[in-house]
Amino acid sequence: MKIAHKLSVALVAIIHFGFMALEMFFYNHPVGQKIFRVDASFTEATKTLMLNQGLYNGFLAAGLILSLFLTKSQGSKVLSTFVLSCIVVAGVVGALSVSLNIFFYQSVPAIIALVISYLHREQQTYTA
Repeated sequence: MKIAHKLSVALVAIIHFGFMALEMFFYNHPVGQKIFRVDASFTEATKTLMLNQGLYNGFLAAGLILSLFLTKSQGSKVLSTFVLSCIVVAGVVGALSVSLNIFFYQSVPAIIALVISYLHREQQTYTA
C-alpha cells in the first residue's frame, strides 16, 4: 500500500506539473487555445492570469513532490494530505465557476490519492 500511496501522490504531482506547463507556456499557442476552447484574442488578453494560475499549480505539484521525500516524522503525510485537499477544493471551485470537467481532471485524482493515503494509514495502524 505504501507504493500505491507514493505512486498516486506522484501521479497527481505530474498532472499538476502538466497543468502548470499548459497554463504558463502553451496557453497562448494553438494547443492551449484548442484545449481551453478559446481564441487567440482571448488568450492574449488573459495570458497573465493563466501565468499566475500555472504558477499556483506548480506550487501544488512541488508540495506533493516534497511530501514524497520527507519522512514520517517530518510530516510527509500531513503535507501530502494538505496539498491534496487544497487540490480537491480548487477543483470543486473550478467546476462550479468554470466547467464541470475541472472536477474530473483535478479533484478526482486527488480524491483517489487521499483515499489510498487513508487506506495506507489504516493498514499501518493495524500492522504496527
